[in-house]
Amino acid sequence: MDTIWVVLIAIAALIAGLVGGFFIARKTMTNYLKKNPPINEQMLRVMMTQMGQNPSQKKINQMMKAMQKQQDKK
Repeated sequence: MDTIWVVLIAIAALIAGLVGGFFIARKTMTNYLKKNPPINEQMLRVMMTQMGQNPSQKKINQMMKAMQKQQDKK
């Protein structure tokens, strides 16, 4: 009878640890991406230049706002 309780407690602790770890990792990753966005203005300017466009500051600002809005939706 005691062995069953040990197994049930171990399974419950494993499930609780997996669920807790998932949510902690998700929160940590979203905070990291907010502080360090994957694309900044300089990278955007280089990408547009490579595509043959002449990027103006207005166009760069528009694209950055659009990406920020998209990231905030998620």
